[in-house]
Amino acid sequence: MPAYSDEGGLSFWLPGQFGSLAAVPTTPGWELGTIYYHGSVSAGGDKSFPISGKVTAGVDGHANFLFLAPTYTFADPVLGGQAGVSLAWAFGRSTATADVTITGPLGRTIAGSQTDSVFGGSDLYPLGTLKWNSGKNNWMVYAMGDIPTGAYQLGRLANIGINHGAIDGGGGYTYFDQEKGHEFSAVVGVTYNFQNNDTHYHNGVDSHIDWGMSQFLSESTFIGLVGYYFYQLTGDTGSGATLGDFKARVGGIGPQAGYFFPLAGQKAFLGVKAYWEFGAIHRAEGWNLWLELAIPLGGPPK
Repeated sequence: MPAYSDEGGLSFWLPGQFGSLAAVPTTPGWELGTIYYHGSVSAGGDKSFPISGKVTAGVDGHANFLFLAPTYTFADPVLGGQAGVSLAWAFGRSTATADVTITGPLGRTIAGSQTDSVFGGSDLYPLGTLKWNSGKNNWMVYAMGDIPTGAYQLGRLANIGINHGAIDGGGGYTYFDQEKGHEFSAVVGVTYNFQNNDTHYHNGVDSHIDWGMSQFLSESTFIGLVGYYFYQLTGDTGSGATLGDFKARVGGIGPQAGYFFPLAGQKAFLGVKAYWEFGAIHRAEGWNLWLELAIPLGGPPK
Protein backbone atom coordinates (compact mmCIF):
# COMPACT_ATOMS: atom_id res chain seq x y z
CA MET A 1 0.00 0.00 0.00
CA PRO A 2 1.52 3.33 -0.97
CA ALA A 3 1.42 5.11 2.40
CA TYR A 4 4.97 6.44 2.40
CA SER A 5 6.67 6.46 5.80
CA ASP A 6 9.08 4.10 7.51
CA GLU A 7 11.00 1.87 5.11
CA GLY A 8 9.63 1.89 1.58
CA GLY A 9 6.64 3.96 2.66
CA LEU A 10 4.93 0.84 4.00
CA SER A 11 4.02 1.50 7.60
CA PHE A 12 2.20 -1.39 9.23
CA TRP A 13 -0.64 0.84 10.40
CA LEU A 14 -2.92 2.04 7.62
CA PRO A 15 -4.36 5.34 8.95
CA GLY A 16 -8.16 5.42 8.94
CA GLN A 17 -8.75 1.84 10.06
CA PHE A 18 -10.93 2.96 12.97
CA GLY A 19 -13.65 5.59 12.79
CA SER A 20 -17.16 6.33 14.00
CA LEU A 21 -18.76 3.94 16.53
CA ALA A 22 -15.37 2.23 17.01
CA ALA A 23 -15.87 1.47 20.70
CA VAL A 24 -19.59 0.63 20.60
CA PRO A 25 -20.34 -3.09 21.32
CA THR A 26 -21.78 -5.02 18.38
CA THR A 27 -24.13 -7.95 17.86
CA PRO A 28 -22.53 -11.26 18.98
CA GLY A 29 -21.76 -13.84 16.31
CA TRP A 30 -20.00 -14.02 12.96
CA GLU A 31 -19.61 -11.11 10.58
CA LEU A 32 -17.71 -10.67 7.32
CA GLY A 33 -16.14 -7.26 6.90
CA THR A 34 -15.22 -6.26 3.35
CA ILE A 35 -13.45 -3.03 2.41
CA TYR A 36 -12.48 -1.69 -1.00
CA TYR A 37 -9.51 0.65 -0.52
CA HIS A 38 -8.06 3.05 -3.07
CA GLY A 39 -4.99 5.11 -2.24
CA SER A 40 -3.04 7.62 -4.33
CA VAL A 41 0.07 9.46 -3.14
CA SER A 42 2.93 11.45 -4.64
CA ALA A 43 6.12 13.27 -3.62
CA GLY A 44 8.41 15.57 -5.60
CA GLY A 45 11.97 14.86 -6.62
CA ASP A 46 13.25 16.83 -3.64
CA LYS A 47 11.97 14.08 -1.29
CA SER A 48 13.91 10.83 -0.96
CA PHE A 49 12.65 7.49 0.39
CA PRO A 50 14.35 4.22 1.32
CA ILE A 51 12.55 1.57 -0.73
CA SER A 52 13.57 -2.08 -0.64
CA GLY A 53 17.31 -1.43 -0.31
CA LYS A 54 17.39 1.67 -2.54
CA VAL A 55 17.23 5.41 -2.00
CA THR A 56 14.50 6.71 -4.33
CA ALA A 57 13.18 10.21 -5.14
CA GLY A 58 10.18 11.60 -7.01
CA VAL A 59 7.74 8.85 -6.06
CA ASP A 60 4.12 8.33 -7.16
CA GLY A 61 2.07 5.42 -5.83
CA HIS A 62 -1.38 3.93 -6.40
CA ALA A 63 -3.12 1.03 -4.69
CA ASN A 64 -6.42 -0.80 -5.13
CA PHE A 65 -7.18 -3.50 -2.57
CA LEU A 66 -10.09 -5.59 -1.34
CA PHE A 67 -9.83 -6.41 2.36
CA LEU A 68 -11.63 -9.42 3.83
CA ALA A 69 -11.97 -9.63 7.61
CA PRO A 70 -14.07 -12.45 9.11
CA THR A 71 -14.90 -11.44 12.69
CA TYR A 72 -16.37 -13.29 15.65
CA THR A 73 -17.90 -11.43 18.62
CA PHE A 74 -18.40 -13.47 21.79
CA ALA A 75 -21.74 -13.47 23.60
CA ASP A 76 -20.31 -14.24 27.05
CA PRO A 77 -18.64 -11.29 28.83
CA VAL A 78 -14.85 -11.15 29.21
CA LEU A 79 -13.63 -8.96 32.08
CA GLY A 80 -17.05 -7.36 32.09
CA GLY A 81 -16.82 -6.38 28.43
CA GLN A 82 -17.48 -7.72 24.95
CA ALA A 83 -14.62 -9.53 23.23
CA GLY A 84 -14.10 -9.94 19.52
CA VAL A 85 -11.44 -11.43 17.24
CA SER A 86 -10.78 -11.14 13.52
CA LEU A 87 -8.20 -12.01 10.89
CA ALA A 88 -7.87 -9.63 7.94
CA TRP A 89 -6.24 -10.20 4.57
CA ALA A 90 -6.25 -8.20 1.34
CA PHE A 91 -5.49 -8.71 -2.32
CA GLY A 92 -5.08 -6.26 -5.15
CA ARG A 93 -2.57 -4.21 -7.12
CA SER A 94 0.09 -1.75 -6.00
CA THR A 95 1.99 0.45 -8.47
CA ALA A 96 4.93 2.77 -7.80
CA THR A 97 6.90 5.08 -10.10
CA ALA A 98 10.19 6.81 -9.25
CA ASP A 99 11.78 9.61 -11.28
CA VAL A 100 15.27 9.10 -9.86
CA THR A 101 16.75 6.05 -8.17
CA ILE A 102 20.17 6.19 -6.54
CA THR A 103 22.11 3.08 -5.64
CA GLY A 104 21.43 1.85 -2.12
CA PRO A 105 23.63 -0.53 -0.13
CA LEU A 106 21.73 -3.53 -1.52
CA GLY A 107 20.48 -2.10 -4.85
CA ARG A 108 21.84 -1.12 -8.22
CA THR A 109 22.01 2.29 -9.86
CA ILE A 110 19.06 3.09 -12.13
CA ALA A 111 18.92 6.35 -14.11
CA GLY A 112 15.68 8.01 -15.13
CA SER A 113 12.15 6.84 -14.44
CA GLN A 114 11.20 3.34 -13.27
CA THR A 115 7.75 1.84 -12.67
CA ASP A 116 6.95 -1.36 -10.79
CA SER A 117 3.55 -2.99 -10.34
CA VAL A 118 2.54 -6.08 -8.42
CA PHE A 119 -0.72 -7.96 -8.00
CA GLY A 120 -0.98 -10.27 -5.01
CA GLY A 121 -1.95 -10.81 -1.41
CA SER A 122 -1.12 -8.87 1.73
CA ASP A 123 0.25 -9.87 5.09
CA LEU A 124 -2.14 -11.36 7.66
CA TYR A 125 -3.54 -9.01 10.30
CA PRO A 126 -4.95 -10.64 13.47
CA LEU A 127 -6.98 -8.29 15.69
CA GLY A 128 -8.50 -8.64 19.14
CA THR A 129 -10.84 -6.11 20.80
CA LEU A 130 -12.52 -5.71 24.18
CA LYS A 131 -15.36 -3.18 24.56
CA TRP A 132 -17.38 -1.81 27.48
CA ASN A 133 -20.59 0.25 27.53
CA SER A 134 -22.10 2.52 30.17
CA GLY A 135 -24.99 4.56 28.84
CA LYS A 136 -23.70 7.06 26.28
CA ASN A 137 -20.06 6.20 27.03
CA ASN A 138 -18.17 3.36 25.38
CA TRP A 139 -14.54 2.26 25.81
CA MET A 140 -12.34 -0.24 24.04
CA VAL A 141 -8.84 -1.70 24.00
CA TYR A 142 -7.33 -3.56 21.08
CA ALA A 143 -4.23 -5.45 19.99
CA MET A 144 -3.23 -6.09 16.38
CA GLY A 145 -0.33 -7.83 14.69
CA ASP A 146 1.34 -8.30 11.32
CA ILE A 147 2.28 -11.76 10.05
CA PRO A 148 4.57 -11.10 7.03
CA THR A 149 3.11 -13.37 4.35
CA GLY A 150 2.40 -10.76 1.65
CA ALA A 151 3.92 -10.21 -1.79
CA TYR A 152 7.42 -8.76 -1.34
CA GLN A 153 10.58 -8.72 -3.44
CA LEU A 154 13.87 -7.09 -2.54
CA GLY A 155 14.68 -4.22 -4.92
CA ARG A 156 11.13 -3.79 -6.22
CA LEU A 157 9.55 -0.33 -5.91
CA ALA A 158 6.01 -1.69 -5.43
CA ASN A 159 5.41 -4.23 -2.68
CA ILE A 160 2.28 -5.28 -0.81
CA GLY A 161 3.82 -7.01 2.22
CA ILE A 162 6.22 -5.18 4.54
CA ASN A 163 8.53 -8.22 5.07
CA HIS A 164 8.70 -7.84 8.83
CA GLY A 165 6.49 -8.44 11.84
CA ALA A 166 4.79 -5.71 13.87
CA ILE A 167 2.66 -5.36 16.99
CA ASP A 168 0.17 -2.55 17.54
CA GLY A 169 -2.02 -1.80 20.53
CA GLY A 170 -4.13 0.99 21.98
CA GLY A 171 -7.50 2.14 23.21
CA GLY A 172 -10.50 4.17 22.17
CA TYR A 173 -13.63 5.98 23.28
CA THR A 174 -17.04 6.62 21.70
CA TYR A 175 -19.66 9.05 22.93
CA PHE A 176 -23.02 8.06 21.45
CA ASP A 177 -26.28 9.85 22.28
CA GLN A 178 -28.86 7.72 20.52
CA GLU A 179 -31.76 10.07 21.31
CA LYS A 180 -30.12 13.09 19.64
CA GLY A 181 -28.06 11.07 17.16
CA HIS A 182 -24.73 12.63 18.18
CA GLU A 183 -21.59 10.49 17.99
CA PHE A 184 -17.85 11.02 18.41
CA SER A 185 -15.08 8.39 18.43
CA ALA A 186 -11.30 8.44 18.80
CA VAL A 187 -8.81 5.55 18.87
CA VAL A 188 -5.14 5.99 19.79
CA GLY A 189 -2.45 3.35 19.19
CA VAL A 190 1.29 2.67 19.09
CA THR A 191 3.19 0.32 16.74
CA TYR A 192 6.40 -1.58 17.46
CA ASN A 193 8.13 -2.86 14.32
CA PHE A 194 10.57 -5.74 14.01
CA GLN A 195 13.55 -5.59 11.64
CA ASN A 196 13.40 -6.36 7.93
CA ASN A 197 16.23 -8.89 7.77
CA ASP A 198 16.55 -8.63 3.98
CA THR A 199 17.39 -4.91 4.06
CA HIS A 200 18.66 -4.65 7.67
CA TYR A 201 16.19 -1.81 8.18
CA HIS A 202 14.39 -1.37 11.52
CA ASN A 203 11.45 1.03 11.50
CA GLY A 204 10.98 3.21 14.56
CA VAL A 205 8.00 3.24 16.92
CA ASP A 206 4.90 4.79 15.32
CA SER A 207 1.88 6.45 16.93
CA HIS A 208 -1.50 7.24 15.40
CA ILE A 209 -4.96 8.54 16.18
CA ASP A 210 -8.10 7.83 14.12
CA TRP A 211 -11.28 9.78 14.82
CA GLY A 212 -14.78 10.21 13.50
CA MET A 213 -17.82 12.34 14.31
CA SER A 214 -21.29 11.84 12.91
CA GLN A 215 -24.91 12.91 13.09
CA PHE A 216 -27.68 10.38 12.54
CA LEU A 217 -30.34 11.66 10.14
CA SER A 218 -32.52 8.65 11.00
CA GLU A 219 -32.15 5.42 12.95
CA SER A 220 -30.27 3.90 10.01
CA THR A 221 -28.39 6.73 8.25
CA PHE A 222 -25.60 9.07 9.36
CA ILE A 223 -23.19 11.59 7.86
CA GLY A 224 -20.10 13.21 9.32
CA LEU A 225 -16.36 13.78 9.27
CA VAL A 226 -13.37 11.47 9.76
CA GLY A 227 -9.69 12.13 10.27
CA TYR A 228 -6.35 10.75 11.36
CA TYR A 229 -2.88 11.79 12.38
CA PHE A 230 0.21 9.57 12.05
CA TYR A 231 3.38 10.49 13.95
CA GLN A 232 6.62 8.51 14.20
CA LEU A 233 7.91 8.62 17.78
CA THR A 234 11.42 7.18 17.33
CA GLY A 235 13.78 7.12 14.36
CA ASP A 236 14.58 4.28 11.99
CA THR A 237 17.76 2.28 12.70
CA GLY A 238 19.90 -0.47 11.19
CA SER A 239 22.58 -0.54 8.54
CA GLY A 240 19.95 -0.10 5.82
CA ALA A 241 18.69 3.21 7.26
CA THR A 242 20.99 5.31 5.06
CA LEU A 243 18.77 8.40 5.33
CA GLY A 244 19.06 8.60 9.11
CA ASP A 245 16.16 8.44 11.55
CA PHE A 246 13.62 9.40 8.81
CA LYS A 247 10.83 10.22 11.31
CA ALA A 248 7.55 10.73 9.44
CA ARG A 249 4.19 12.36 10.06
CA VAL A 250 0.99 13.13 8.15
CA GLY A 251 -2.63 14.11 8.77
CA GLY A 252 -5.85 13.36 6.92
CA ILE A 253 -9.45 14.59 7.01
CA GLY A 254 -12.60 14.10 4.94
CA PRO A 255 -16.33 13.26 4.77
CA GLN A 256 -18.14 10.05 5.64
CA ALA A 257 -21.60 8.50 5.37
CA GLY A 258 -23.08 5.25 6.68
CA TYR A 259 -26.26 3.20 6.33
CA PHE A 260 -27.53 0.26 8.42
CA PHE A 261 -29.98 -2.06 6.70
CA PRO A 262 -31.74 -5.37 7.51
CA LEU A 263 -30.30 -8.55 6.02
CA ALA A 264 -31.61 -12.06 6.79
CA GLY A 265 -33.12 -10.88 10.04
CA GLN A 266 -29.95 -9.12 11.18
CA LYS A 267 -28.34 -5.71 10.67
CA ALA A 268 -25.76 -5.08 7.93
CA PHE A 269 -23.74 -1.91 7.30
CA LEU A 270 -22.66 0.02 4.21
CA GLY A 271 -20.28 2.96 4.58
CA VAL A 272 -18.03 5.29 2.63
CA LYS A 273 -15.28 7.65 3.78
CA ALA A 274 -12.50 9.63 2.10
CA TYR A 275 -9.38 11.35 3.40
CA TRP A 276 -7.27 14.17 1.95
CA GLU A 277 -3.81 14.32 3.49
CA PHE A 278 -1.84 17.35 4.70
CA GLY A 279 1.34 18.23 6.59
CA ALA A 280 3.41 15.31 5.31
CA ILE A 281 7.02 15.06 6.49
CA HIS A 282 9.28 12.25 5.21
CA ARG A 283 6.42 10.60 3.37
CA ALA A 284 4.34 11.12 0.26
CA GLU A 285 0.98 12.88 0.44
CA GLY A 286 -2.30 12.18 -1.33
CA TRP A 287 -5.83 10.92 -0.78
CA ASN A 288 -7.62 7.64 -0.12
CA LEU A 289 -11.13 6.21 -0.38
CA TRP A 290 -12.78 3.45 1.70
CA LEU A 291 -15.97 1.56 0.76
CA GLU A 292 -17.08 -0.76 3.57
CA LEU A 293 -19.70 -3.53 3.67
CA ALA A 294 -20.24 -5.52 6.90
CA ILE A 295 -22.32 -8.66 6.42
CA PRO A 296 -23.71 -10.58 9.45
CA LEU A 297 -23.29 -14.35 9.11
CA GLY A 298 -25.22 -15.60 12.13
CA GLY A 299 -25.23 -15.52 15.90
CA PRO A 300 -23.21 -17.58 18.35
CA PRO A 301 -24.35 -21.06 19.45
CA LYS A 302 -27.21 -20.90 21.98
